[in-house]
Amino acid sequence: MQHIIKTNQLKKRYTTEEVETTALDDIQIEIKKGEFVAIMGPSGCGKSTLLNIIGLLDNPDEGEYYFLEKEVAHFSERQRSQLRKGNIGFVFQSFNLIDELTCFENVELPLLYLKIPAEERKKKVEEVLTRMNIMHRKNHFPQQLSGGQQQRVAIARAIVAKPAVILADEPTGNLDSANGEEVMRLLEELNNEGTTIVMVTHSPHDANYAHRIINLFDGKVVTENIREQFHI
Repeated sequence: MQHIIKTNQLKKRYTTEEVETTALDDIQIEIKKGEFVAIMGPSGCGKSTLLNIIGLLDNPDEGEYYFLEKEVAHFSERQRSQLRKGNIGFVFQSFNLIDELTCFENVELPLLYLKIPAEERKKKVEEVLTRMNIMHRKNHFPQQLSGGQQQRVAIARAIVAKPAVILADEPTGNLDSANGEEVMRLLEELNNEGTTIVMVTHSPHDANYAHRIINLFDGKVVTENIREQFHI
């Protein structure tokens, strides 16, 4: 089965005048197409750093990173940006919606970057807003929505271009339990349709939706738990 994400001896350090901190130390992981993987561990263990590298927002200092079977560890910012477009969707704890744009315009953004024609954009955005049950709010601004509604808009934006991978960073962290459960069911549904999902979470409940749990501690993978076999 095709690896969508593979790292080999990945290292990342952060240096200040006083101290050098190793955020990632010899990380070796493989994530196959169609998997749902949760990354867990205490605060400061390297989860977000790893997600940033997987998401092509940052480069490692050492090691190899293969995304869609292409070695990308030392890509320039421009090359990473080009590869992210249409291939990776992000869902953040803080939603990261643009306050000055309507729900429709927020979801439309990835399609603008991909230079998709206006009529096709409208069709795709309306389809995904309908799927997320938020179409009735398409002309509202983020501040006019509840947290659960904002996260549905954020998921709509993440999936509108049909990316190969969704990266979710604490996707239920700012939600109550009912809205959090709804978000997790949406991610599970997307995964069942073939989208690869990598999720950073503190929540054992949310991690139970994953096929596999990777536990980090002090920048190292300490355990991997396979919850269930999956078949594409």
